[in-house]
Amino acid sequence: MTDSSQLTGPAPLRPHPLLKRYYSDEEDRRRQIGALFNHAACDYDWINQAISFGSGAWYRRQALLRAGLQPGMSVLDTGAGTGGVAQQAQAVVGRSGRVVALDPSLGMLSHATKRGVSRRVRAVAEVLPFPDQKFDLLSMGYALRHVVDLRATFREYRRVLKDGGKVLLLEITPPSSRLAHHVLGFYMGRVMPLIARFGRGGKSTRELMEYYWDTIESCVPPPTILQALEEAGFKNPVRHVEQGICSEYSAVR
Repeated sequence: MTDSSQLTGPAPLRPHPLLKRYYSDEEDRRRQIGALFNHAACDYDWINQAISFGSGAWYRRQALLRAGLQPGMSVLDTGAGTGGVAQQAQAVVGRSGRVVALDPSLGMLSHATKRGVSRRVRAVAEVLPFPDQKFDLLSMGYALRHVVDLRATFREYRRVLKDGGKVLLLEITPPSSRLAHHVLGFYMGRVMPLIARFGRGGKSTRELMEYYWDTIESCVPPPTILQALEEAGFKNPVRHVEQGICSEYSAVR
């Protein structure tokens, strides 16, 4: 887990406020949410397929291609989870390329192995165990809401990218329409947790899905994420939106 003494700079820019329904403070958050991810890893893939109505793998690949991923490139996929983005990146870069999946959860990484993700590292996004200017592309799929500090995370992302390298952040953003927001919240915050309780992870999987929606709804707005990227030294931070709720944040080192 991240040692707070390793995080430098101004006060942390959290992706969302502390959600005290799930934990009491930052230390408790790391422990409780880490345990949820480990216990729910066995259900994570089928739940993600249900959330995306089966389009998740296709969408991840298209987002990587839109970001400019090509054969032979080197990729670091942070917050990799069970390897959904890393698997698609491997298919694009081919044998001449290199993809590393990074995640703090051993449970999630063990399932990434079953996907065929060959390079896996247990670590957190705020303190990356890699030298400067190592990768052509750094991706993060639906995990930005789980970091401690956006500023520290983006500084690390920029550090390990090569000059001209690109960061790609995939996130779910609640729609501006009140009705659409309500429908999405009912589906992700009520229906999916109800379905998830029947998975092998039981209560942990249900609670993780509830937490998932609560972090989406409480997340800082897109302009804050774009500004944090710019403050970290990235150039041309932009947000591309697909299907009304799928945000693709990208920027160049």
